[in-house]
Amino acid sequence: MEVRFVTRNVELPGDVKEYMEKKLAKIEKFFDRILDTQVALNYKRGMNVVEITSNVNGLVMRGEDYAPDLRKAFDKALKNIERQVKKHKGYLTDKARMKVQDISFDIDPDLLAPNAFEEKDDTVREIVKMKKFHPEVMTPMEATMQMDLLGHSFFLFKNDSTGDINAVYRREEGGYGLLEPK
Repeated sequence: MEVRFVTRNVELPGDVKEYMEKKLAKIEKFFDRILDTQVALNYKRGMNVVEITSNVNGLVMRGEDYAPDLRKAFDKALKNIERQVKKHKGYLTDKARMKVQDISFDIDPDLLAPNAFEEKDDTVREIVKMKKFHPEVMTPMEATMQMDLLGHSFFLFKNDSTGDINAVYRREEGGYGLLEPK
């Protein structure tokens, strides 16, 4: 596994770097298909922020935490990653679970109203960030799992059964929704 360190507003001592590399190597005992990991270290408002992003066989897993001590922040973020890796490994070893579970993807009709995107006032809506990516081919169940692992409220993917670009999202009432093109 390749480990990259990115530092912003913080200096990474050699002994702390060795400590982090040693701890990250232990993740591979849970799951051996971790391709690479990036550890981003930042210092904001008197706290050390550690963000760990791992590429686990094409799936992105992310853990972020903060603490006054750099090692404590790292340990907390690493626990988040370990939990996600264990969950993913359990998912892969129990493929029968996908065949048995039946998920209902109800779409709220209010979300599809034709005037949903009309501006109510004269404020200008500005796009402040743009991101390009290649949607992965997966089932809606896998997409909801990836969305949960990333901590996002929606996720775009290429549906393996239809070949279309779909989106899953977390509903406020609970459960998930699936958006498909006509």
